[in-house]
Amino acid sequence: MQKARDMTQSRAVWMLALGQTLAYACIFYIFAALIARWRAELGWPDSVFALGPTLAILVSAACAPFAGRAVDRGFGTWMMTGGAVMGAGFLVLLATTRAPPTYLLAWLGLGVSQAMSLYETCFAVLIRRFGPEARGAITRVTLVAGLASTLAFPAGAALSATLGWRGAVWVAVVTMLLAVAPLHLFGARALEVERFPGASVRRLAALDRLRDGRFWQLALLFSLLNLNHWTLLSFLIPILHEKGVGETLAVAVASCIGPAQVAGRFALMRAETWIGTRPATLLTLAAVVAASLMLLAAGLAAPLAFAFALTQGAAMGTMTILRPVIVSGTLGMEGYGATAGLMSIPTLLASAAAPVLGAFLLSQGGAVLLVAITTTLAMAALALAARLPRGAV
Repeated sequence: MQKARDMTQSRAVWMLALGQTLAYACIFYIFAALIARWRAELGWPDSVFALGPTLAILVSAACAPFAGRAVDRGFGTWMMTGGAVMGAGFLVLLATTRAPPTYLLAWLGLGVSQAMSLYETCFAVLIRRFGPEARGAITRVTLVAGLASTLAFPAGAALSATLGWRGAVWVAVVTMLLAVAPLHLFGARALEVERFPGASVRRLAALDRLRDGRFWQLALLFSLLNLNHWTLLSFLIPILHEKGVGETLAVAVASCIGPAQVAGRFALMRAETWIGTRPATLLTLAAVVAASLMLLAAGLAAPLAFAFALTQGAAMGTMTILRPVIVSGTLGMEGYGATAGLMSIPTLLASAAAPVLGAFLLSQGGAVLLVAITTTLAMAALALAARLPRGAV
């Protein structure tokens, strides 16, 4: 009986992993995959195109606490499935758009879909089922879903070349309805049959978390980390150009980050039996600091640029796994979904602010100032992690 139940749970985790991979490709990476086609055919200002995913991030941040609370109350299956169906609906709007207002409305709806059906909600379902033992399941999900960008870019290019960009979006619609929604439905339902005993469904007041200094410590830690990562990634090509790295080599460097994330997650999965959450967290954040220092010195030797991409990618890949474990270990299992949702607000806002910060720093002091400031952000995040209570993570 136990063996059969374990096999069912294992299949459910892999179903969610595949669902997350396809969902990220369809409702998150679709912007980056199709932006060149949109610019060529629609002819709108770049600011209009960029405003779409920015609005999605802001809406996702606003909706995250409500999605998390719904998972705490036992509605994780319907959140993830409904989010996939909603995503398909707003992709239909995107596929038929001919004016900026419709385009922006589509992204507003996709932001709600992202909050309901992507990582944070999925992790809340896994935490609710497995409790402190959820790290292995989260690792498997992110290990597979880390390939979403690898899938989205070539698929977007091939489909838009043969069917046009509207045809590519219609394929995403069908994928969300016929693949993502069923995978989320059956995967999450199998895991919600039981829940970890410590995962109380009692409604946790938001003020209880907002009055906890540890909540703000973690929120600041993850916000600093997001600022570091997305500021560097947003301007990685200009940074490398300023340091004398050629166009072809700079693109090759940038393309290493995605695969490195998958490699980092795989390494953490292999090491999960002998490295605890606290040392893994400190090692990961130390790697982010080291990566920034490598980029600062990248003009001295081209291999340092590749070392940056591999180290930064691997570190951010492992942090995706460690974050929900850190939050639940520090703040407790009770009301995890709502807690994680609340914490998503400052961290997502930090991601949205990163391009603005990067542009300002680049204009004021060039690549050296930008990388120096982001290195300082990484050091501050490491210092905050070192001050977390030893029994918490």
